[in-house]
Amino acid sequence: MGIWKKLFGNDGDRIDYYREGVELLNVGKYHEALTSFRLALRDSPNDVAVMQQIAIAYTRIGMTDEAVKTYRTVLATQPASAGAHYGLAFLLLRQGRADEASGHLRAFLAAPPDGAEAQRHIAHAQETLDELARGVAPDAEA
Repeated sequence: MGIWKKLFGNDGDRIDYYREGVELLNVGKYHEALTSFRLALRDSPNDVAVMQQIAIAYTRIGMTDEAVKTYRTVLATQPASAGAHYGLAFLLLRQGRADEASGHLRAFLAAPPDGAEAQRHIAHAQETLDELARGVAPDAEA
């Protein structure tokens, strides 16, 4: 891992902490991923991609208040960030803040990402928004 390379020498190779964090996140090592993302953020303090990954890591380890704050920081930096609107919407739903969540779902759907993976999220966001409009308590899992 990059942290160990940094401590014990890495033959001059630059460590890609972001990539390392994504790999750790994908295998369920959330605390370790968070460390890597924080190191990546130190190198690029306003990198919204890194901040969104930090918010995901916070969500997965149950630090939802920190995740909400991080998504809000992303949106302050990049107001049209689809990923931040999506993630924040479902965290707000878990907190019982459906009206605020609806606004973020609408913002996500106004400029959704492209790709096959995105289609699943777009469908989920639209279904959740429809349920909220009907007064049905949606599943808050993103």
